[in-house]
Amino acid sequence: MKLSVVMPVYNEQGTLQEVIARVLAVPLNIELICVDDGSTDGSRETLSQIQSSHPQVRVLLQPRNMGKGAALRRGIQESTGDYVIIQDADLEYDPAEYQVLLGPLLQGKADVVYGSRFLGAGPHRVLYFWHSVGNWILTLISNALTNMNLSDMETCYKVFRREILQSISIEEDRFGFEPEITVKIAKRRLRVYEVGISYWGRTYEEGKKIGWKDGFRALWCLGKYTLKEPSLSPQSASDRVPSVHDAH
Repeated sequence: MKLSVVMPVYNEQGTLQEVIARVLAVPLNIELICVDDGSTDGSRETLSQIQSSHPQVRVLLQPRNMGKGAALRRGIQESTGDYVIIQDADLEYDPAEYQVLLGPLLQGKADVVYGSRFLGAGPHRVLYFWHSVGNWILTLISNALTNMNLSDMETCYKVFRREILQSISIEEDRFGFEPEITVKIAKRRLRVYEVGISYWGRTYEEGKKIGWKDGFRALWCLGKYTLKEPSLSPQSASDRVPSVHDAH
């Protein structure tokens, strides 16, 4: 079993080496695809150095700052693993939890797994009240539109069977990836699981980038793709369940 880790990078020089070390420390066959989104803080040079000494690391360079969604779109297209996970380049999410996230997929129960920051007993840094309210509202509206009962639509940690993710056209260039992919997953009636994860959120002083404008964009994306995206019939069970080969 091979796992493709897609990591968009934009001015993350302060955390880049540590987060990559954590990803590579996971005892799995990992392909780490780092997509630099026009960094100007030395991140590109750091990525080049890491790539030269770690053959499992692939670095893709965007011609300019095009947004997280654009970086994810490119990284996903380049993925070759059995499964694909999204990994931010900060230290908010812990790669040591990949095994937990992969569980429902390897058992043949799921097509997609979301890592929820609001489930489970893992440690969570206490931060912004209004961020949590905004997340709850977006998740509630998402659930109402998709008829799913997610607890954390906006989580970074999402794991997919590669062929399913690559079959979904991703249009959003910035932070609209989360609501867009959630609606498109629901429209395809895929089997979605959630597992609890830990979370070390960072402050704006520490480099957090998403803001209130992105929250309004997420609402727009939820409405747009709910109306625009056609509903598809469920895939057959034989298409969705990985072979015994894939699970080992």
